[in-house]
Amino acid sequence: MRELSYAEALREAIREEMLKNPKVIIFGEDIGKYGGAYKVTKGLLEEFGPERVIDTPISEAAIVGFGIGLAIMGFKPIAEIMYMDFIPIAIEQILNHAAKMHFMSGGQLKVPLVIRTQYSLGRAHGSQHSQFFPSWFMNIPGLLVALPSTPYDAKGLLKTAMRLEDPVLFIECCLLYHRLKGPVPEEEYTIPFGKADIKREGKDLTIVAISRMVHEALIAAEKLSEEGISAEVIDPRTLNPFDKETIINSIKKTGKLIIASDDHKRAGVSSEIAAIIAEEAIDYLDAPIIRVCSPDIPIPFSPQLEKKFMRSSEDIIFATKKIIGET
Repeated sequence: MRELSYAEALREAIREEMLKNPKVIIFGEDIGKYGGAYKVTKGLLEEFGPERVIDTPISEAAIVGFGIGLAIMGFKPIAEIMYMDFIPIAIEQILNHAAKMHFMSGGQLKVPLVIRTQYSLGRAHGSQHSQFFPSWFMNIPGLLVALPSTPYDAKGLLKTAMRLEDPVLFIECCLLYHRLKGPVPEEEYTIPFGKADIKREGKDLTIVAISRMVHEALIAAEKLSEEGISAEVIDPRTLNPFDKETIINSIKKTGKLIIASDDHKRAGVSSEIAAIIAEEAIDYLDAPIIRVCSPDIPIPFSPQLEKKFMRSSEDIIFATKKIIGET
């Protein structure tokens, strides 16, 4: 099987769907002539032309509003928001229109809009260009949320997103675009939303990890295995819908849970996952849940301070030792 980078896998998914469906249109800031800030859309303007690959003004609210209009009219729009930090500028469009229109119209209107964005934590872009806050969008009924961690998942989930009839927020990780390569089949495939992936099987504890932290969890699991500790690593892949069954089944086996995510601990993704387990699987736990998340402060601009801010495999290993009573 050939290997693609995370960015190449995303580009291939978009290109294949544009070839199959002439109603797929992509637009956003610098996605055409420039090829995208991170070169995910490189070459698409030359292949599909300016009517289907559209450079927009700098207005996130207008970008998402344009996408909603196209979706209602029967197109399959892909709106790119360059940084996740800028999503709040379009929150009214997402929260009050894209997510609710199907419900408020009694099912008569559909909004098959994909909103692609990325978080740049780890690139010294400062407090206003590095944020990761997926839990905000778990709180919006009618909006689907996907966070791929591998090239394989990136392509399969994005193709699924482009074929759904519901609005999707598709959150990518900038650090993975060109640093991460992985196997991606040449043949057609999609990945269903709401199905977690067990990235590594284990029997001593369960690590649920989100986006970039999946790779830190896998590094930690490998190091822990050298000490005789078997960690199971689970990637939910989508937050809405959310696959709680896979996680609960794992906890039934291991009795221990660590949740690792780049967002803040307070009211973050880890809070919701912990609450689900507390309500539905607490009897299977034989130790407290530990969350490995970013501290509740703005993200530092200094590369040295940002590195200390970011959680790593070492933090997961420390949490593991704590949860099994070795510290």
